[in-house]
Amino acid sequence: MRVSHSVSPVFDDPNLVSCGGLVPALGLAARCGLGDLVKAKVSTAGAGGANPDLKVSGLVAGMVAGADSIDDMDLLRHGGMGRLFSGVRAPSTLGTFLRRFTFGHVRQLDSVAAHFLVDLAAHTPLLPDVDKVAFVDVDDTVRATYGYAKQGAGYGYSGVKGLNALIATVSTPTSAPVIAASRLRRGSTNSTRGAARLVADALATATKTGATGLVVFRADSAYYNADVVAAARRAGARFSITARMDNAVKAAIADIDKDAWTPIHYPNAVFDEDEQRWVSDAEVAEIGFTAFTSRSAPDQVSGRLMVRRVKRLNPASVGPDQTELFAVYRHHAVFTDTPLPLLQAETCHRGHAIIEQVIADLKNSALAHLPSGSYPANAAWLVCASIAFNLTRATGCLASTFHAKATTATIRTQLIAVPARLARSARRLILHLPRDWPWEHAWTKMSTGCGPPQPALT
Repeated sequence: MRVSHSVSPVFDDPNLVSCGGLVPALGLAARCGLGDLVKAKVSTAGAGGANPDLKVSGLVAGMVAGADSIDDMDLLRHGGMGRLFSGVRAPSTLGTFLRRFTFGHVRQLDSVAAHFLVDLAAHTPLLPDVDKVAFVDVDDTVRATYGYAKQGAGYGYSGVKGLNALIATVSTPTSAPVIAASRLRRGSTNSTRGAARLVADALATATKTGATGLVVFRADSAYYNADVVAAARRAGARFSITARMDNAVKAAIADIDKDAWTPIHYPNAVFDEDEQRWVSDAEVAEIGFTAFTSRSAPDQVSGRLMVRRVKRLNPASVGPDQTELFAVYRHHAVFTDTPLPLLQAETCHRGHAIIEQVIADLKNSALAHLPSGSYPANAAWLVCASIAFNLTRATGCLASTFHAKATTATIRTQLIAVPARLARSARRLILHLPRDWPWEHAWTKMSTGCGPPQPALT
C-alpha cells in the first residue's frame, strides 16, 4: 500500500468529524440518564463548578473517543462537533471543574457511576443471565506518576511511585466484565484499605443490575481478610479468595489424605509465578477449614480449602547430578464457601484473572495518565474513566457478539473513531460515513439499539 498521488493537506472543512461513533454512544448515555443523574447527585458549585452534567458528560465522551489527559479533550472541538453536540467545553474549563472536586463530590460521582451501570444493564444486553450466576472481582493496580506535584503519590507494594486504583468488576459466565465500583487511594496504601467498603458497594450495585442468583466474590491473597469476607457474606454473596500460606493453612494442607488428590489438566496452561513456568497439569484436593481463628468467634469463617499442587522442577535440595528422593510440591490454596464441586470451583476461581483485562484496558485508555496534581481531581477522573469504560462496553454489546467482548481499543477503532461528514436535509443533520466501512453492519445495529434520548426528567 502506498500513496498514489501528491497530497496537499488543508485543515479547512467545518463539516467533518473524526469520531462519528460518539453520536450513538452519547445517545445511549442520554437514554440511560447520565446527565440527569449528575445534575441530581453532584453538587459542585461556585467558580468552575456550574453545569456538572455537561462537564461530566464531556469528560466521559472524550474518554470514549480516546482522550487520556485533560488537553486531549480538545478532541471534542474540531470540524462539525459544535453542530453535532451542544454544551462542548474547553479542556481548561474541564480541568477547572475537576479541581473543584472534594472527597464528598467524588463519592457523589461514585453514586452516579453505580446508578448509570444499573441503567445500562437495563437498556442493553450488558450482563446476560446475571440473575443466574454473577462474579464480582476485586483487585488494585498502581498507576505510575512522575514529578513532585501529585498529591498522594508514593511507593507501594510494587515499588513504583504512583497512586493506587482499587477496582471491582461484575461479570457473568457469558459476558465481559464491567466496573461496578472504583476508588483512588494513596500510592503507599495497603491493598485491603477500604476494600471491605468497596466490596459492599460493588455487591449492592451487582444486585441492582439483577444479580439475584448465585453471586461469587473473587479476590487474590491480598484480600484474604476477615473484614472483606464479612462484607461479602453480609451482602449474601459466596466467596472464593486465595489464601495466604500461613501456619494454619499449611497445617490444613498437611492433613489432606494422600489419596484425596485428583489429577487435573488445563486446556490453557496456567503460569506459575513461583516456578516461572507454564503449568498444564496439576493435582487438586479440598479439606474443611476455619479461617481467621485469631479473631473472636463471630468473625471466624468456616468453609473449605481448595488446594492445587504442582510438582517442583529441580528443587534447591536436589543437585544437578542427583535424582530426587521424594516428590516436592508447591501448593496454592483457595478459601471458599461456594456450592460448586471441586473442579468447577477451582475453574471458577481461576476466572478471577478476568479483572486484569479491565485494568489493562483502563491503562490503555483513560487511565494512561492521572492528569492533575489534585488528588480529588484524579479520583474523579478515575470514576469518569469507569463510566466511559462501561458506556463503551454497552455500545459494543449493542453492535455485535464480537464487540460485546472486544477490548475498548477495538471498539473505539471500529465503532467510535469513524470519520463522518455532516450535511443537512429537511432540517435534520445527516452523517455521511465511509463507504465500504468493514464494520458498517455492527455500527448500524449499535446506532439503532441506542435509539433517541429519553425526555429529560422533571
